[in-house]
Amino acid sequence: MGDFYQNGIITTLHKLSDRPVEELESELLGFSKVRPMGLILPSLYSELEGQALPAILDELVKVPYLSEIVIGLDRADKQQYRQALGFFSRLPQRHRVLWNDGPRLQALDKQLQDLDLAPRELGKGRNVWYCMGYILASAHTESVALHDCDILTYDRSLLARLIYPVANPRFNYEFCKGYYSRVADGKINGRVSRLLVTPLLRALMKTLGDMEYLDYMDSFRYPLAGEFSFRRDVLNDILIPSDWGLEIGVLSEMYRNYANNRLCQADIADVYDHKHQELSPEDESGGLSKMSIDIAKALFRKLATRGVTFNTETFRSLKATYYRIALDFVETYHNDAVMNGLTLDIHGEEKAVELFAENIMKAGEAFLDRPMERPFIPSWNRVISAVPDILPQLLEAVEADQAEFSAA
Repeated sequence: MGDFYQNGIITTLHKLSDRPVEELESELLGFSKVRPMGLILPSLYSELEGQALPAILDELVKVPYLSEIVIGLDRADKQQYRQALGFFSRLPQRHRVLWNDGPRLQALDKQLQDLDLAPRELGKGRNVWYCMGYILASAHTESVALHDCDILTYDRSLLARLIYPVANPRFNYEFCKGYYSRVADGKINGRVSRLLVTPLLRALMKTLGDMEYLDYMDSFRYPLAGEFSFRRDVLNDILIPSDWGLEIGVLSEMYRNYANNRLCQADIADVYDHKHQELSPEDESGGLSKMSIDIAKALFRKLATRGVTFNTETFRSLKATYYRIALDFVETYHNDAVMNGLTLDIHGEEKAVELFAENIMKAGEAFLDRPMERPFIPSWNRVISAVPDILPQLLEAVEADQAEFSAA
């Protein structure tokens, strides 16, 4: 159970009582008459065959207040898309499955590629971006939540608590970031957030000096959480990365576009566990190694847009500062684990810190070597300006896929 302490410059909405989910859902059902609600689920086809997503659907079928569920489906052929339509067909809410690998959406993507407006990398960011476009095109919802499809401990109260701040008409929040304790099976998880993001932010504060942006980022209790909610107008001009920097990019964009009092974070789960990535120390193109490089690059890019100048010496100093701070965090988390009867592998933790320190330098080198790289997917406002009928095209493509293969 959380406490009431407010840290940093972002409002924290705690879980101070075990309020029944039925009470929250009753209120949300009332809010839905004023602010219709939707959910985005970015999914790989392989997740349909896993343990988590079927159990998530078992919970979603009980949710009474959602007007629409938009599923972005990646890495699926024709037969798998047809199977996905059957898999999601038990949802009682209006739902659509975006077949991102299908010929209709691929043709639309090619049209945007020819104008240099399409996402340049495959991955979650691209999937989410097209789902956001569909939300704008369908115009069925005013408040939208997004969460991952690999949550092993999913309960529908997570969704209720996540969307409540942007659904309640008496609240003025445009965006809510979910957070939770990453403790499961007697272990403290969340290595990238604990051992990379927080110590890197603290190291940036030491090397660059006081910056409100860094205070803002450091205010989020779990900045890499894949769960957030927002009002539909947020989607028009947000710029997001297509790689593992998605969560950092979204938080940075909210800082750029909105006052801090329009943003919040909410405690959405007592227990949270999901699919864990391998450290991959020998392969910087996969696992936590790639994730750490992408996240560091996302932070450096955002700081550059705020006028910060980086050079090789800056990154060397940053790496050394980060390394010392991160090692201190290892001891802190170990002591916390011991006091709570949990396990924490100090050797494994320090190996992760060493890898992350190396990857901070690699991210810095990549940032300096490719100054003309465009790191963000264009905003939907820009895309609509260039192709005024793009949203009707997207809507038509998704509806045509759904109609053709549902009838097959």
